[in-house]
Order: sequence, then C-alpha cells, then structure tokens
Amino acid sequence: MDRCKEIIANVRKEERYTGMSLVFGVNREDLKEEINAAIEKTSRITGLEPLVFDNADTDKTHHEAFYIEFHDDVLQRESGEFIEILLKELKIDKCSNDVIEN
Repeated sequence: MDRCKEIIANVRKEERYTGMSLVFGVNREDLKEEINAAIEKTSRITGLEPLVFDNADTDKTHHEAFYIEFHDDVLQRESGEFIEILLKELKIDKCSNDVIEN
C-alpha cells in the first residue's frame, strides 16, 4: 500500500503558526502507535515539543488524526526541520497538501 494513502499528511504555515495533520483510518491502533512513537522520537532528536492533539478518542467514524502545532516565532522557524524528520521517520514522501502560506 502507498504510504501516502495510508497516512495522509497536510501542512499549513501562517505567520507565527505551523500546523501539521496526520490522518489515518479508524481502528488502526498500529498506525496510532507508530505515529505517536515517531512524534516522540522526533521531539527527542530536535529538542522541540509542539502541541500534539489526538482525535482518536472522539467519536469519529471515517478517520482518526494527530494534529501537531507550533505557535511561537522561534518554534515556527524551526518547525520545518521537525516536520521533515517526522515525515522521513514515517516514510511519507509527500504531503497531500503542501505548505500553504497566507
């Protein structure tokens, strides 16, 4: 299976904000654990600790997702490295929606 269809990555950048979503199918505990481990590993490598939200505990019927956000000027500038390492760790070679700048 194409990894980009299994985990759909979206990145959004605005002034003082960078966000990323990693969307995957429901009841995929294996992917949830893999993504969570990759986020933790990337945090250790970069020393960055973004805000991470997990909607897996909600009543979603079509998909689950992790949302990763950076809100500070300094972190926002360094967030690109975090995102690149995380995508590489998850073996995702492209985002569904590349960076959108407003």
